[in-house]
Amino acid sequence: MTRNALSTWTPKDAEPPKRDAWLAIKRGFRCRCPRCGEGKVFRAFLKVADKCSVCGQDFSHHRADDLPAYLVIVIVGHIVVPLALWIETNYAPPVALQLAIYLPLTLVASLALLQPVKGAVVALQWAFRMHGFDDASEPDPSAPQK
Repeated sequence: MTRNALSTWTPKDAEPPKRDAWLAIKRGFRCRCPRCGEGKVFRAFLKVADKCSVCGQDFSHHRADDLPAYLVIVIVGHIVVPLALWIETNYAPPVALQLAIYLPLTLVASLALLQPVKGAVVALQWAFRMHGFDDASEPDPSAPQK
């Protein structure tokens, strides 16, 4: 970044402090606010709240889109497929029994993981200051209102 000779350094030029990504992911996986760890990220099953009810962190910037669903597919697939292959090669149960086990297992595991994974994705975006989660886009409470 180049600056002219007359410019001076100001605190606005300073790099913002790093956010702990692992702590934020842990908090997001528990469906809690990545900043304070107390407020809820969701207002409904997969609807992200507009802001944290405790610290006021704005969540409207998030762009989780389809990433949580893809991650859940990968996680559940890595659990169910090896389990199905192991059971098939060692015990060879009837196909109807396998479907009666694997389909509900896949459905329940997917639904159980979807909200925590989406919370972790939103928290990761907050930790990396993605999509408007940087401090510069948040209004300064000490600034005069227009």
